[in-house]
Amino acid sequence: MHSFGFRANALLTFSLTILALMCAIASLSDNFNSPSPTATVQILSVNRFQRKSSGDDEVGFTLDISADLQSLFTWNTKQVFAFLAAEYSTPKNSLNQVSLWDGIIPAKENAKFSIKTKNKYKFIDQGSNLRGRDFNMTLHWHVMPKTGKMFADKLVLPGFRLPESYR
Repeated sequence: MHSFGFRANALLTFSLTILALMCAIASLSDNFNSPSPTATVQILSVNRFQRKSSGDDEVGFTLDISADLQSLFTWNTKQVFAFLAAEYSTPKNSLNQVSLWDGIIPAKENAKFSIKTKNKYKFIDQGSNLRGRDFNMTLHWHVMPKTGKMFADKLVLPGFRLPESYR
């Protein structure tokens, strides 16, 4: 007859093996999801566009952000971190990214939203490179699963331009 310790060890090993297999299947099942999020961003007004005493340009917007990120949610999704960034190039840097807004979406029910807000973070360029500058708004997201690897992607929204003069 096997001892109690031997039986407990066999049961625990079997249980952990099944749990690991279920986690692997859950993680792999996310590969079959092909999300199709949508978003629109409008600049309702340029509240502030000035040159700071340090010589840097600073911009303040009122934004209208609408997004439907529900397709990012599966049964394995814990939450989604989303942020809106302004992306542009300057002679000094080929890619500048400035985060303007971010949010954590805890559930699928909250993943379809429309908000009017001022940029949460300052849009500051190191130098005076923003006057008349074309830029893209890019909605980035990071899907945080309950098990498995994190998934990140973005949606580029082109066609934005800053004013030619300070306000």
